[in-house]
Parts: sequence; structure tokens; C-alpha cells
Amino acid sequence: MAGKKDYVNSSVSDNRDQIEFHIKEILKLIGEDVEREGLLETPARVTRMYEEIFAGYDVDPRDVLGVTFDEQHEELVIVKDIVYYSQCEHHMAPFFGKAHIGYIPSGKIAGLSKLARLVEAVSRRLQVQERITSQIADILDEVLKPSGVMVVVEGEHLCMCARGVKKPGSKTVTSAVRGEFRSSAALRSEFLSLLKQ
Repeated sequence: MAGKKDYVNSSVSDNRDQIEFHIKEILKLIGEDVEREGLLETPARVTRMYEEIFAGYDVDPRDVLGVTFDEQHEELVIVKDIVYYSQCEHHMAPFFGKAHIGYIPSGKIAGLSKLARLVEAVSRRLQVQERITSQIADILDEVLKPSGVMVVVEGEHLCMCARGVKKPGSKTVTSAVRGEFRSSAALRSEFLSLLKQ
């Protein structure tokens, strides 16, 4: 997670030698010459990348919301265009996009940057977009106990764009609604219209 609280996956750190060995073996099995100059440091680089892109395993997403504040604001709060990067659990291929979070406080608010940290904590592991969307909504609902939560996540999946059906530029959009958003079409409409601004 960006900023002062950068996390790494300690399981990767603890198993660095084994992971580097297996990356080297995979390179051999796909027909590469692991002794050529461009690949000599690849196993180490991939392992360092895994420490970062799988850092979500070492973080309880509920904890990243940190301290909440008592505040009587009871209107819609939206943080939009939170960029995320994740890895598809089916192909271990990247997918990425933007998350948009809206909630109606009922006495508690979180620091706005904490919502971005929540997205990172949930997305930096093997995932599917549908689960990312639901987990963000469920954690906000559990920790802040707001009147309502709505999360929309957009994603471009390399497992669909660069392989298989090969449809680059196609986007997947998922949503999760909790509380008042579930029963109020007007609230959902307000949230979606504010995303377009």
C-alpha cells in the first residue's frame, strides 16, 4: 500500500530462495535459456514483485480503515477513481481499473485515504473482481456501520484481453449495494450520476 505504510508479503520474503528456484525452473520449462543476460536476475525480480503485488495477504483489510471519527454528517460521501491492480486467481494474469466507493455515515466516518488503502488491501492478492467489490462493501458496512454503502469497480482483465477471446479494451463493471442503497433507486441513481461528473 502506497505511502508511509508500505506492506510486503512476508511469506514471499520467508520463502525467497524456493520461489526464485521455481521461477527459474518455469523459465526452463517454457524453453528459455536461464543463463542469458536478460534472465539472470529475473527470478529475484519476480520474487520482489510478488512481495509487493501480494502484500494484501499480510494485512487485515478491516485494520487499514484505522481510527474512525465521530461525525454527524449523514449525507453521501464518495471517493471515486481509486486505481487498483490485482491478479486473476484463475490465470495469475493482471487485472486493473478503478474503484468507486460511496457511503452514508451514521455517526462514524473514516479518513478518505483509508478508503484507498482498503481497496489496495483487498486487491493485492489473488482475486476475482466480483469478490473485491463485495469485500470492500462488506468491510465498510461492518466497520463503519453506515446507513448504506455502494461500491462500483471497473476492470480490464488481461486474461480476457491478451489471451483466450483476445478482446482488448473490454471492461468489466461490478457493483455491490448495502443498506439504504439496496432499497432506494434514487440513492443509487445519485451515486451513479455523481460518478459521471
